[in-house]
Amino acid sequence: MHLTTGLSPMPCLTTDAAGVYVISVTPFADDGRLDLASADRLVEFYLERGADGLTLLGMMGEAPKLTRDESIAFVARILESVAGRVPVVVGVSGSGYASMRELTEAVMERGAAGVMVAPPPHLRSDEQILGYFAGVAEAVGAGTPFVLQDFPLSTGVVLSAAVIAQIARAHSNCVMLKHEDWPGLAKISALRQAEGRGDMPRISILTGNGGVFLPEELARGADGAMTGFGFPEMMVDVLRAHRDGEADYARDLFDAYLPLARYEQQPGLGLAVRKYVLAQRGAMASAALRAPGPRLSRDDIEDIECLLARQARRLRELEH
Repeated sequence: MHLTTGLSPMPCLTTDAAGVYVISVTPFADDGRLDLASADRLVEFYLERGADGLTLLGMMGEAPKLTRDESIAFVARILESVAGRVPVVVGVSGSGYASMRELTEAVMERGAAGVMVAPPPHLRSDEQILGYFAGVAEAVGAGTPFVLQDFPLSTGVVLSAAVIAQIARAHSNCVMLKHEDWPGLAKISALRQAEGRGDMPRISILTGNGGVFLPEELARGADGAMTGFGFPEMMVDVLRAHRDGEADYARDLFDAYLPLARYEQQPGLGLAVRKYVLAQRGAMASAALRAPGPRLSRDDIEDIECLLARQARRLRELEH
């Protein structure tokens, strides 16, 4: 499936995908309305900082708070703003295959490069997981690449390396793993070793968790990151330094951002922190979350501003 409007079609996602695919926030006005004008600003903000791709309607994109029409309108606006410059992946996770199929068709027709699916919380056995993703592969269509999102801390579903390998073997349209297990470094190693033995086809591995394990994940064989952070250039610059063989400098850069990245990883509050930073940086007009959602206290904001000042000072030191 490709875009059928006058824009140039965006190639579909492949197993060679690499780099930083930023998980985009969804911008809202202070009154809770979807802010499509800020969607345009977000695109330029992310691309100016080196994003290799964007991912929409992820778990930090407040997807469950959007109506179907809002979801499609937001994706369409982002795709129009991106105009084929980078691939765009869209989260289509849902409780049933019918809604997944409908949303997949809508976004792929508008030019998305692929879709992302997380397992629903009720899956418990390996057999159930394998059966569910067989249905996913069929629902999205053989011609639609999909990203397998492995985020047990959120979904409660544990995907072993062996099960991921089985899914990749069985479904050629499973082209990428979004790895967010924690701890999960051994899983990356196990998957790359399975590929080396010929036990599974190669798939792209991009990592999540706000980038807080990025240097170690890259060393284990990850191809990049698919996550969000108020400073997406951190992931871009760390990956670039890693590829250039400058592992120590990559870690120095990472260390400069780590205190803020850690603060942003707070369960429940993290998205509010990220949106505050993005709004302060001019990426969107408002830091609002759609209700229900947390609000930052004055003390929270003081914490963030302190971390931002210390981060800026450390980055200046690294320039010398």
